Amino acid sequence: MMVWLALFFAMAAVGTWLARAYAVHRNLLDQPGERRSHGTATPRGGGISIVLVLLVAALALAMREPSRGLLWVGFASGLVLVAGVGWWDDHRPLPASLRIGVHGLAAAMFAFVVYGTYGQAWLAIATFGVALGLTNVWNFMDGINGLAASQAALVAAGYAAILSGSAWGWLGWALVAACAGFLPFNFPRARIFLGDVGSGTLGFAMAALAIAAVAQRRESWPLALVPLSAFLVDAGLTLGRRILRGEPWWRAHAQHAYQEWARRVGSHVPVTFGYAAWTAAGLVVVSVLGARGGFFLTLAAVFAWYTSGAFLWWCLQRGDIVSRQDDQTERRKG
Repeated sequence: MMVWLALFFAMAAVGTWLARAYAVHRNLLDQPGERRSHGTATPRGGGISIVLVLLVAALALAMREPSRGLLWVGFASGLVLVAGVGWWDDHRPLPASLRIGVHGLAAAMFAFVVYGTYGQAWLAIATFGVALGLTNVWNFMDGINGLAASQAALVAAGYAAILSGSAWGWLGWALVAACAGFLPFNFPRARIFLGDVGSGTLGFAMAALAIAAVAQRRESWPLALVPLSAFLVDAGLTLGRRILRGEPWWRAHAQHAYQEWARRVGSHVPVTFGYAAWTAAGLVVVSVLGARGGFFLTLAAVFAWYTSGAFLWWCLQRGDIVSRQDDQTERRKG
């Protein structure tokens, strides 16, 4: 395990360093703007290092598990499609319809091989929806330093624990190591961003791990939703609100709860740590329920967890939590 983690950590760290040099040379920079949460031009495309880690890990695991070779080929092929359109978009912006179309094709390919492997139509349908959804959710939520990669590392660690001993569990640990190698370049100060190549890749990988967890523990499938709650609640409620307001939901914006929180406190660091704390608490919930909870207790607990997340989203959008933090800071200064 330690060799596996060290190898992919080093690969991601070196790959991110090279990606930054390439981005600076090609002038691939994200410029500040009213729809962005950063104040200086920053290189993008660092997530290509995570793509390479996942492809190498998938190849190694396919060789270890030849009976599931088709499943690994489907995952790797979908990953290449998602990463490829993201890499292209990082160089030359593409229409949202084209990106989503490619994401849909990647999700369909993976769903097809999931059906061929497990023979369950419902699992294949879920795979398509989860892969298409999470690929875009991670893109939506990649807006402040460290958030997307830290959440991916935590969620992947949770799924790796659920899938302990399986090939997908090893993939989860490879992703944890890759995110750990990337994060020093992105947090607390961003010297490079993931770019669409990285955010889309993380979302697609999260979907694959979630589906693998559901396939392995079908009797407690709601648990697979808990590690994703921070991103699903923020992205889902923000997107729903934009649709209800008649706003173009597919366009870049700065209306997510994490963006509102970061604006109010004037820093990305407490926001990234706050979301990490929520997800870490969710992993504790998964551990407890996985050991003791029956299906209906688990379902009720997951519903309560998401309801609590929705309430916190509402508070962050109103600024209630941030205001209390500011009051406490002022009292300490006084």
